[in-house]
Amino acid sequence: MTHWVSAIRHGWVVDREVPGPDVDEFAEPADVIAALARWRGDSLLAVQHPHRTPRALAEGLSPADALPEARRELDRLLATAYRPVTDIVAPYRVDGPDGTAVGVLCLVDPRAMSGVRHSEEVYPRVVAERAEMLSGLGCATSAAMLIPLSEGEKLTEAVLRETDTPEAVRTVDPAGRTHRLWLNGPGHGQDALLAVARNAPLLVADGNHRVAAAARAGTSLLALITAGPDLRVGGFHRELTGTGLGPAELIAAWRRNGSRVHEGGGPAVPGVVAVHAGGTRLRVELPPPGPGEPLPRIDHGAAERVLIAEALGIDPEGPRVRALPAGHPPDPGADAVLEFAPVPLADVLAVHAQRRLMPRKSTYFTPKPRTGLLLADLDSESTKD
Repeated sequence: MTHWVSAIRHGWVVDREVPGPDVDEFAEPADVIAALARWRGDSLLAVQHPHRTPRALAEGLSPADALPEARRELDRLLATAYRPVTDIVAPYRVDGPDGTAVGVLCLVDPRAMSGVRHSEEVYPRVVAERAEMLSGLGCATSAAMLIPLSEGEKLTEAVLRETDTPEAVRTVDPAGRTHRLWLNGPGHGQDALLAVARNAPLLVADGNHRVAAAARAGTSLLALITAGPDLRVGGFHRELTGTGLGPAELIAAWRRNGSRVHEGGGPAVPGVVAVHAGGTRLRVELPPPGPGEPLPRIDHGAAERVLIAEALGIDPEGPRVRALPAGHPPDPGADAVLEFAPVPLADVLAVHAQRRLMPRKSTYFTPKPRTGLLLADLDSESTKD
């Protein structure tokens, strides 16, 4: 790519609605498997998770084994549910109960780390799987969300100037958010948007795994660059499953580890985790930061270390611990849900300024762009001068 932020040379915009189950509803593999088992026909969800379709599971297909069918299914979707676009950027607006985001969908070079900066740690296994899919498909089907670290108001103003004409796409997601997308071809408007998008380094608000996968695969990244104006940081919780531990065992383990556990409900606040275990409600105090521990301390990291790894002997990165975005229902069979207070944006920026990374899955920025409205051909980018 000539610039680290650039237009989409070749892509596709959806005609009406994204085919299949709403991709953004599913946070865990089990949810994807269940949704694909219920769906009949082609879907973008099956393209993104071809090894989790009923046929692939029955035949024991790996992601690599399932890629040829995913590519064929993607080709069918592009022929029936999308129309091609060339040399565009896409001004974008989403309005909903969780805020407003105005930005521009474009391509970003994830290897330009002076321009694109991770905010969270990542799971290497997830990155490897996503990189394999990205390389095999040659198409970006979902966008990361990046926020400029300065001069964000200039980006918002520039986008709003380009959204006074009828939009190319308008859709409402299951949560009631209205998503609108415009298409800007070559010209002064596109140049102005790209110039302001390149003004400042970009922090990954959502999509650290997508950024890392694109860098590993050596491809461009489809991204929504946005400064709000009303971005919000919601909570990201932890769900314990398959541990065999009930409320009494959890209380005993945490107290043996020196944690102060209070029975009774109440919201999570900084330094205190709210626990739902069956019909029992608990509040668990985290130990204060130790000498020399960098501040601000992010509760997710402390809780995974003290309450999960040390007290319960459970690997926080293993299958018995699932990240649960705020507002998403827990698994009915979950042993417990550990709820955390939302991390203030000021703390996220302070951690970044110290060149630290947030714990994995600790910030839930909203509102997000809707997956599948605009797809980007990455094979054409690889041949770009």
